[in-house]
Amino acid sequence: MFTIDLVLKTTPIPLSVERKEESAAQALYRELLAAVAQTPAHMIELTCEKQTEKKVAVLSSEIVGIQLSQKGAAGSSGRGPGFFAQLLEQS
Repeated sequence: MFTIDLVLKTTPIPLSVERKEESAAQALYRELLAAVAQTPAHMIELTCEKQTEKKVAVLSSEIVGIQLSQKGAAGSSGRGPGFFAQLLEQS
């Protein structure tokens, strides 16, 4: 399972959706990168493959960060996924 986290401008907690296949996760990651670069801003609706009833819509101009990680990566590296995980290791 692969997780795509979105960090929004005014939201301290990232929004997450999951994909079962790496290729689907990579495709969504590239789609989100392209959407952030486009002007004018537009709505992006995302669904989750793990929780099929889970849906979220975000305005592309509000996305400030996108992270793709493999679920369960914390067990192999000893730390949880996240943008600031490396900073915590250094302190």
